[in-house]
This record gives sequence, C-alpha cells and structure tokens, in this order.
Amino acid sequence: MEKPKILFVNQEIFPYTKETPMSKMSRYLPQGIQERGKEIRTFMPRYGVINERRNQLHEVIRLSGINLIINDTDHPLIIKVASIQSARMQIYFIDNEEYFHKKNMFFDKAGKFYEDNDEKCIFFARGVLETVKKLAWAPDLIFCCGWFTSLLPLYVKTLYRDNPVFANVKVVTAICEDRFEGNFPASFPDKLAYDQIPESVLSAYGKFSCQDLTRLAVDYSDGILYASKEVSSQPWLQKAVKEARKPALIYPGEEASAVGKIDEFLGKFLKDRK
Repeated sequence: MEKPKILFVNQEIFPYTKETPMSKMSRYLPQGIQERGKEIRTFMPRYGVINERRNQLHEVIRLSGINLIINDTDHPLIIKVASIQSARMQIYFIDNEEYFHKKNMFFDKAGKFYEDNDEKCIFFARGVLETVKKLAWAPDLIFCCGWFTSLLPLYVKTLYRDNPVFANVKVVTAICEDRFEGNFPASFPDKLAYDQIPESVLSAYGKFSCQDLTRLAVDYSDGILYASKEVSSQPWLQKAVKEARKPALIYPGEEASAVGKIDEFLGKFLKDRK
C-alpha cells in the first residue's frame, strides 16, 4: 500500500520567518510526520522578509507561469523551492511580485494592516492548490496552519471539489494564537464571487474579522487542532467547533510526544482513504 500523502500549508515556517510557536510547529511537525512514514509536501508564502540568497531559494520554472485571476485581474504565480537539509524536507514558496515583495508580512512599518491582505490570502490558497494540481500529487490530507490559510478549506470543498486531485482529501486546520485586528475590506466577498463562491455561503461570516475567518476554516475543515493552551480555552472557538460537529485535538503540548499525538489524530482521517 502506498504511503499516506499529507500536504502541509503554513502561514510561516522557522527559519524562514521569526521563531514563534506557529513557525516552530510548522518546521518540526512535517519532519516528524515524514519520519513516521508519511509522504509530505510543504508550502508557505515567499514573504519579502525572506532572504532568497541566504536561504538558497530558486524558482521552479516548470511549476511557474500560471496566471491567477484575483478581482478580475491577472496575477502571475511564481513557485520557488528551498531545502532544510537536516530534515530532508523541501519547502515550496508561493510568490508574486505585487503581493509578496513588501518588506513586512502583514503590517507596514506603522503597524497598519495591509489593504491587500485579503487578495494575498486568496492568491496563496489558490496558488497552493494549482501547484499541487500541476505536480499531479493527490494528497490524502491537507494540514493548514495559521489564519492566512483560512480560505484553503473553503476552496477545497467548493471550487476544487470536483478535481480528481482533491476528490477524496480531508482537511485539518490548526488554530493558532496569531491574530489581526479589524476586518478584511468590504469588497472581499465580491472577490470570492469571481471564484464562483456564492454570497449565500459567505453571509454567515460577518465582516471577515480574524475570528470570522477562523469560523470559516472550522466549518469547511474535517478536523481541528488547538495549537496552544490559550486557543484551547477560548469559549467562542469551542462553541464554533461544537456547533460544526468537528473532531478536535486539544493542545498536545510542545514535548516530543506531541508529534505522536498529532500523528494519531491525523490517522483518524486517513483510515478510509482509497
């Protein structure tokens, strides 16, 4: 029997971004899952803070060249790759000169949330899925980590649901502490409408605050991981997961046994794979 295939989609990964609980989990969890006999692919955005020369990123020409339409405008998709040699793990980077070459990730120097973060969120989700299609690599499970990946479960279960690469895939989302204040622009639902996602689907999510995006990810995922003690104790999130009737893994800790606990949890979604 073939190895289970798990796609990791990450908001940030250490050492390409600063060391945080999220970036550390996104660095060491895929390695641990791979060492337990799974086949993995790992993606993140190519933020402007990432030094390409120091981290030895290079473009994958055969995967680049797709144009994604966001808000009725074409945006070239560029795929880059680097390796974490000690982990024997490749990292794929989603890049675009307009969206990801700012010198900060989500906030300008004054601390203001970038106005195009909503479009970047769309571009990243679709860029990952289009690249996986081009790789012709059908994952059994997609593991999403961070609010910036919140749209990926929605796209998998709507726009991409009839694509053979994603036909039987399960999605697990890790809810992390990293948040943003405020809302996505009021035009955000209109931008999703270009991808044939009807307003009736989106009307339940208010003004698309970070909390709204998290609820969206919960509703369209098959399982939830609470990625910290603080996240595990938030009543609104517990309520959203309970109402959505989704299996959840309470924060498994940072000790070495945590990878084993997560691997066991993910295994529940791999039992019925074809």
